[in-house]
Amino acid sequence: MMDLNLSKPNEVVRRLCDRLRKERLLQQMTQSELAARAGIGVNTVSNLEAGRNVGFETVVRVAMVLGRVKELDELFKPKIESLDDILRYEESASRQRIKKKNHNA
Repeated sequence: MMDLNLSKPNEVVRRLCDRLRKERLLQQMTQSELAARAGIGVNTVSNLEAGRNVGFETVVRVAMVLGRVKELDELFKPKIESLDDILRYEESASRQRIKKKNHNA
């Protein structure tokens, strides 16, 4: 298994697109069938599998059709390993934006 931490972004995209295509084929779906079930165009599925830019909602729709929403749920979960992590997470949930640092000071 490839360590994605040591990869360039385009390598990660290529690997994930390849996995997506293999998952679709494993479920014996054509691009057309996947597109219809996800409510997107066939060209969009083709672009997604080729690693061309598509919207994040498209990725979510395709993941839902392929039964892979659980993996998306893990995507940006906070890493909570201590009480300090919990407190920082709760504090950040109440913040609306990060203040810019004044470089003139």
